Amino acid sequence: MARISDTIENFIKDLLNQKRESQILIQRNELADKFSCAPSQINYVLTTRFTYEKGYIIESKRGGGGCIVIKKVTYEDRSERLKLINNSIGESITYGNSLSILNHLKDTKSITDKECEIIKISLNDRTLASVEDKNKLRADMLKGILAIVLS
Repeated sequence: MARISDTIENFIKDLLNQKRESQILIQRNELADKFSCAPSQINYVLTTRFTYEKGYIIESKRGGGGCIVIKKVTYEDRSERLKLINNSIGESITYGNSLSILNHLKDTKSITDKECEIIKISLNDRTLASVEDKNKLRADMLKGILAIVLS
């Protein structure tokens, strides 16, 4: 049986796909009522499943019962895409966050399944076991690899 978080995530993704637009507007309280859960559960789904690394931007609008705008990240051109990805990676990145970026790139067909797997292997903790600051090296490696793969 699907967890409530998975159900909410799939519902929001279906809304985005049905509208065929890059953004949707939802009411947090209405969504919580629909799924018989607390509004904090909606917040949890938004903050963990709809992150920038996964290809989304979340904007909260004050008032009106918790209005939320969910936008799919779109890239105008290759250099803009790489700049946004590099900003998302930052100076340091965990393996989990790097996986989110890679999966988003794979889902948007920016990289192939094979490229994704090769990059994952090069960034995992076992590969970087002898390095003191794994997350910094991982960020540098990911930026360099994506600069080549996405060019």
